[in-house]
Amino acid sequence: MYYVYLIKSIRNPSKRYVGITRNLKARVAAHNQGNSRYTTAHKPWKLVTTIGFKDEKKARNFEHYLKSGSGRAFANRRFW
Repeated sequence: MYYVYLIKSIRNPSKRYVGITRNLKARVAAHNQGNSRYTTAHKPWKLVTTIGFKDEKKARNFEHYLKSGSGRAFANRRFW
């Protein structure tokens, strides 16, 4: 499975991140350990939403969509 996940900073809730992974538990732990240059400054992080896909291409397309303008608007209404 491929997981598109949305995380939010506990320390600074206005900071959000959207990513993709095959191992959700390890990836969230990596964010909280500071192993991602985009999220290290705002750790710790909490998992907000996870969407699972069997197909990698569909997962990558959905992640890409959530990072677009209309995708951010969609996520703001539905997930955050």
